Order: sequence, then structure tokens, then C-alpha cells
Amino acid sequence: MPGLPPLAPFRPRLLADLRGYDGGRFARDLGAGVTVGIVALPLAMAFAIASGLPPQAGLWTAIIGGLLVSLLGGTSVQIAGPAGAFIVIVYGIVERYGVANLLISTASAGVLLFLLGLFRLGALVRYVPVSVVIGFTNGIAVLIALSQLRDLLGLRVPHMPANFFGQMATMGRHLDTVNPWALLLGALCVLGLFVWPRLWATDSRFRRQLDNLEVPGALRATSRVPGPVVALLTLSLLAWALQLPVETIGTRFGGIPQGLPAFALPDFSWDTVRLLVTPTLTIALLGAVESLLCARVADQLAEARKHDPNQELMAQGVANAVVPFFGGMPVTGTIARTVTNIRAGAASPVAGMVHSLTLTVVVLAAAPLAFHIPLAVLAGVLLFVAWNMGEWREFARLKHFSNHYRLMLLTTFSVTIVFDLTVAVELGLVLAVVLFVRRQRDIFSAEPLQREDGRQTWRLYGSLFFGAVTKIDPIVTEVEAAPGPLHLLLDAHLMVSLDTTGLDALEQLHKALRRRGGRLEIVGLQPQPASLMARSGFAGRLAEVDGDGQ
Repeated sequence: MPGLPPLAPFRPRLLADLRGYDGGRFARDLGAGVTVGIVALPLAMAFAIASGLPPQAGLWTAIIGGLLVSLLGGTSVQIAGPAGAFIVIVYGIVERYGVANLLISTASAGVLLFLLGLFRLGALVRYVPVSVVIGFTNGIAVLIALSQLRDLLGLRVPHMPANFFGQMATMGRHLDTVNPWALLLGALCVLGLFVWPRLWATDSRFRRQLDNLEVPGALRATSRVPGPVVALLTLSLLAWALQLPVETIGTRFGGIPQGLPAFALPDFSWDTVRLLVTPTLTIALLGAVESLLCARVADQLAEARKHDPNQELMAQGVANAVVPFFGGMPVTGTIARTVTNIRAGAASPVAGMVHSLTLTVVVLAAAPLAFHIPLAVLAGVLLFVAWNMGEWREFARLKHFSNHYRLMLLTTFSVTIVFDLTVAVELGLVLAVVLFVRRQRDIFSAEPLQREDGRQTWRLYGSLFFGAVTKIDPIVTEVEAAPGPLHLLLDAHLMVSLDTTGLDALEQLHKALRRRGGRLEIVGLQPQPASLMARSGFAGRLAEVDGDGQ
């Protein structure tokens, strides 16, 4: 249609990256894909369980969603799958609406994400202030940590509510059921995840001692095994060998099915869809923000071309629209796995596809072994994820920033924890707009320059918009106090923008001067104010007055 911007072209980055693709790049992608696939294994199960879903929901989300985003996405190295940021959202939707409606919300959010990319709205996500992003990210990290305390402590809680105060009260009532063995396994997991990378750091004493000894290559190779995988294997083996009385994936879920997921349509009705508007918008908003933030991080770390935000949103939309029909959960870009992929040497989206295939092989071949994984160990993994997810140093740095920044960050953080992520983001954006209006109002000024009998000059500086029109009041007061006709000159060469409310204020000033036999002259107009005055006819009315010789 004429006047509408063209739709975004559907051009997956994979097509461009396969040009000139050779064996060397495939070797890099193969190694990176296998590595990140192993890293994704415990995380996918942990995210699903924490969201109130069976572990296979997270695994098949990582496999199918990760494959589709790598095939169709707008980045070269991003890894998609279930993410920690969705735990609180998904758990709340499952508790309130049920699993079937979660699947409908996810599929609907996928359609919405695809349309956002198709209509070139991917860049709008960048307008979310960084203080709002940090606020809800830290808030989600706190909620993830809180949601894992039940399994970490081994509490016998039959049902956990979704809200903050309900969770705190429920766990407080069941503190007498703490399982010390579960707490020990969880604590060992968290401790091991902190120690493992430091143990193998190039400057560690342990690594230096190994360098001085003739250590078998197999032992050195263990340094490449991700910490979550080491924790999962060793602590699961320990719990099984000692027959520790702790809850496992098998005792709660009956294990993981050893086979491909079946395609199934959730119960669908338009009456239900109307009730799911808020969950759908929440999933779409969070998915867009998370995936594009992750893509920006990848741009900074990788040597690949910058991401295409619209193509990435379309790919995320396709993935979220498809995954629910296989029992999956929301898909988005994942920063931890993407960074792992980059550091492992990924060269193209083929690495993401290898990551999905690696997970598929593991699930089909080793699913029965997951029966013995203690839930306390997965809780420890998620506590570590929550710690790394939060940008805690930002709280210490708040003293260096303005009160506006502090208010937005702390408000978004608090509302995310106590109420809801959607409310937090909405409130954060409203605060951002209000504080921006206030800041722009404070910048605008009207300064008197010269006063003579019958002639006065004022200089306008900044943006004359609806939030700053009261700054024109001193000029109006001076016009009304003038003993006779007044020639008012406004020097506008420093007025960078004008909106219709500001134009109306100038119109009223012009009329007040005309009623008193005076005239208004505006000089030095910038392009935007000049264009608005011309289109509205105000410039012509000023010129008519000049032509009358007044």
C-alpha cells in the first residue's frame, strides 16, 4: 500500500554464512556445537522443572527451538532455547491458566514476534532504557533463586504458589521438613560451579602444578568439560552410590521419555485466547528483549556481521509458534550459551544446529540416566545461573547516577519481585517517559535579551513541546503588561524542535499581540519548527501581518 514502509525481507543469516563455507569453519562449528550442547543439557532440564514443567519440555525446546532459530535467525552465533528469564513468567502462567493455555500463549506470542519482525519493529526494543532492563533482569534473578529454595532445602511442599509473598510464607511453614542431604548436594553443586573454572584458570596454582608434572592428556581434557555437567555427573553418581534419601527427576517425573516428542494440538478456543492477552504480550515482550539483547552481546564478542533484528524476531516467532505443538516452552536467545558458543570458536549458525543435534543424541541415548539426577543439584545449577544473570554491581554504582536512573532501576526491580514482570516493565517505561519529559522541560528556556520602547527580544532554547509550554508564561506576562503595542522578536535559532502544543502556545501569543496592536516575529528557525509552522499555516499568518506593515 502506498505510504506504508516495505515489509522486512525474510533472509536467514545462514544463507549468507554458507557462502564460501569450508572444512575449517565446519570443524570450528562442530566443536562449538558439541560443547554448547553439553552445556545446554542440565540448563534445559533445570529451566523446565523450575517453570513447573517436566524436564523433557526444556530439552525439546532447546532442540527444536534452537534448530529453528539457527536455521532462520538473523545472527551467526546466537544459541536459542529455554531461558532463566522465563521461569517466573511460565510458572505463573501454568499456575493460573494451566499447561494447555501456556502452549496457546506461547504459540500466539510466536505469531506476534513474527509480525514485529515482518513490520520492521525490531529496533523498537532498543528504546527500552538500560535501567529498566537491569531492574527486571535483577528482579528475575532474585525470583529464580527464591524458586529454587524448595528443592535446594528438600522441603516437603506439595504445591508452591507463584507470587513472592506466597512462596515466602509457604516455605516458612515447612522449614521443619528440611532435608540435610539435599542441602548438602545443592551446596556442593554451587561451590563446585564457583571453584571449577577457577581451578583450571591459566594462573591458578593447581594448573601450574599440573604443568610441572607429567599429567595424562585425558586429565587435562577434563578442563574443557563445563562445570554444570561435572556437577551433574559427579553429584548424581554420589547420591546414587550412597542411596541418599533425596528427590530425583525419576521420583518426581518418572524420568525422561526415550523417544521423539509427539505432535499434539492443545485445546483451542477464541474465548480462551481473549483471556490470554496479557500472558501472550508478556512472553512476546520478554522474548523480544532477551533475544535482541543477547544478539547485541554476540555482536560485541564475535567477529561476525552485526545481527539483523527483524530477521531474528521472525525466527524467534517461528520457533515459538512451532515448539508448543511438541510440548515445549517459550524460546529466546540465551546469553550464557551464546557466549559459550562464541568462546568455543563458532563461525556460523551451523554451530547452533550441531548443538541441537548433540542434545537430540544425548536425549535419545542417555534418557534413562536422568532418572537419578537429584533435584537439589539442578537447584544448585539454577542458583549459580541466577547469580551470574544478575548485574549486582549496578546497585553499588547507583550513587554515581542521577535520581531518575535510580528511581527507574529500583522501581522496576522491586515491582518485578513483588508484583509482576509485565507491570514492572510497563511502570518502568511510564517512569522513563515521565522523567524524560521532565528533563526536556528543564532544558528548555526562554531568555530575555533586549528591551526597548515598543520592542522586546527573547531567545528560545531547547524543545518547545507540551511539557515546556509553561516556560512561555513570562513572555505572555510581559506582553500583557506592555503599556502599548509591542513588537516581539523571538530568536529561535537554538530551538531544535516544536510540537503542536508548543505551536498552539505561539499561536496564542501571536493572537494576544494582535489584539493589542502589536506583532510577533520569529527568526532563525531550525528545519523541524519551520516545517511544522509552514504545514500548519502559522508561518503564512505571520507573513500576512508583516505584509500589512504592522
